[in-house]
Amino acid sequence: MPKSPSTVLDLETRLALMRALEDNPRLSQRELAEQVGVSLGKTNYCLRALIEKGHVKAGNFKSNPKKTQYMYQLTPQGLAAKAQITARFLKRKLEEHEALVAEIEKLTAEVNDQTLIDEAP
Repeated sequence: MPKSPSTVLDLETRLALMRALEDNPRLSQRELAEQVGVSLGKTNYCLRALIEKGHVKAGNFKSNPKKTQYMYQLTPQGLAAKAQITARFLKRKLEEHEALVAEIEKLTAEVNDQTLIDEAP
């Protein structure tokens, strides 16, 4: 069954969030939203879902006197999920690439055929 565009986007968003958090767990939600290129609300929604699934653990900075900024760390379960999502994403991108290559070959053949017709005496 094909995935809906929103499911694909959510998968891409999830992967992008997990990658960004793996690189820098101290990103604020606002910084994370900017880096991934989604709204702050969507970032918050996705982070909550990742926390509920046990893929991300949120904790306060011990060194932060305000204790309002969180650190978002991927859990071992989150790292495994990220690896699975990455594999699925790679598979889909390879399929898209193969379809594009086939389309390019078809278009090239059409252009070459038209060029031969145009150049015929």
